[in-house]
Amino acid sequence: MPHDLQGARALSEPDSGAPSVRVWDAPTRIVHWAIALLIPWSWWTASHDQLERHRASGYFLLGLLLFRLIWGVAGSETARFARFVRGPRAIRRYLSGDDPAPLGHSPLGALSVVAMLAALTAQIGLGLFAIDEDGLEEGPLAHFVSFDSARWAAGLHHKIFWVIVALAALHIAAILFYRLARGRRLVGAMVTGRTRSDGAAPAMAPWWRAAIVAAVAAAIAWFLANGARL
Repeated sequence: MPHDLQGARALSEPDSGAPSVRVWDAPTRIVHWAIALLIPWSWWTASHDQLERHRASGYFLLGLLLFRLIWGVAGSETARFARFVRGPRAIRRYLSGDDPAPLGHSPLGALSVVAMLAALTAQIGLGLFAIDEDGLEEGPLAHFVSFDSARWAAGLHHKIFWVIVALAALHIAAILFYRLARGRRLVGAMVTGRTRSDGAAPAMAPWWRAAIVAAVAAAIAWFLANGARL
């Protein structure tokens, strides 16, 4: 094994004797797993012409996405974009082993998070404007654009799904890499919210803040799902 990877591995492996600290809050974990379940459900309902369920799944995903975007600004320390999104220099230092693995998302893992959220934003946003070729089934915002634009949105909506599939596959491959090459159990931490670390536990946002963010996200999703009509 190259020296730089050995150093990165040594810095990344959890200490079995280290105390257990809370690294992920419940709202972040709930949103994570709900999105992971709803993406294949949305595909299944669309492929089996269950459009009512497909729309309902899309609206639920919209609410979850809005929550995660707002939570990335106002949520717990490890959920905030400003805390884990880093530039190329930080990524290089992490890959070379110069910087230890942080609690939460690594600088490299942050790219996966940002890419997935961007793809979901595009996928869901296009679905809101999409219309079928007969003009019988349409998204709640299709009335804001022309028929040709809505058809273009529908076509791109279908294509971006495969981008999401590719990103999900890369995400799973990264989880396996961290488990086998660096000894880090990322799935367990996202289930329990805890991991072993000698570092200070990150600050967690209170439940009342999560409730407010959920209410705001639900209100925006409801407004858009009902055609954004005032």
